[in-house]
Amino acid sequence: MKFGILAVQGDFEAHAAMLARMGVEYVFVRTPRDLEGVDAVILPGGESTTQWKFLVEESLDKSLREHSARGGAVFGTCAGAILLAKEVRNPAQQSLGLADITVIRNGYGRQLASEVRHGATEISPQPIEMVFIRAPIIERFGSDVEVLARSEGQPVLIRQGQILIATFHPELSSDSTVHEYFLRMARGDESVPVKVASDFAGISNKNTA
Repeated sequence: MKFGILAVQGDFEAHAAMLARMGVEYVFVRTPRDLEGVDAVILPGGESTTQWKFLVEESLDKSLREHSARGGAVFGTCAGAILLAKEVRNPAQQSLGLADITVIRNGYGRQLASEVRHGATEISPQPIEMVFIRAPIIERFGSDVEVLARSEGQPVLIRQGQILIATFHPELSSDSTVHEYFLRMARGDESVPVKVASDFAGISNKNTA
C-alpha cells in the first residue's frame, strides 16, 4: 500500500518517520496529482487555518473528498481532526466535513502547554502514550462514530468507517499502536483481534455532549 501525508505545514515529517520505521511506503502530498495511486492519507497536526487555506487554493479539498468517497482511508491528528470535522467551533472554520463530529478548537485553552498522558484504548491491551498540544475537543459525535479512546472523560480517538481521528499526536510518541491500527484499517484487515483494556470496558459511543 502507498500512504500520502499532507505536507503543507505542521508535523508531517514526524508521521513520515513513523511510517518509515514501520516499513510503509509514503509520499508527501502537496497537489491533487500527488494523491494518484495513494491508498490512505494522513492529515497531520499543525495550524488548521493555514492548512485549510492551502487545501482550497490547490483544490486538494475536492481531491480529498473524492478519495474518501472512493473508500480511501483517512487519518487526521489534532489539526487534521479539525479539517475532517463536520462542524468546527471557537472560532468557526470551514472543513472537509467528512466525519460526523463537532470539534472545539483550542478546547483546553490557547496557552496550554504540551501535555503527555497515558490512556486505555480499544485498539491495544495496554495504555498508550498520548501527546496533546493545544488539542481540540470533540464536543459531539454521531451515531456512526465509534469511540476508541477517551482521556479525562473526553473522546480522543474515534473512527467512522474509513476515517480515523485523534485529537492527540501519536506521531510524536515512540508508540506506533495508532499508526499500526490505521494501517490495518486501510488494508481492510479486521481479522486482528483486539483485547479491550480493563479500565476502558463499559465506555460506549453514546454522545455525552
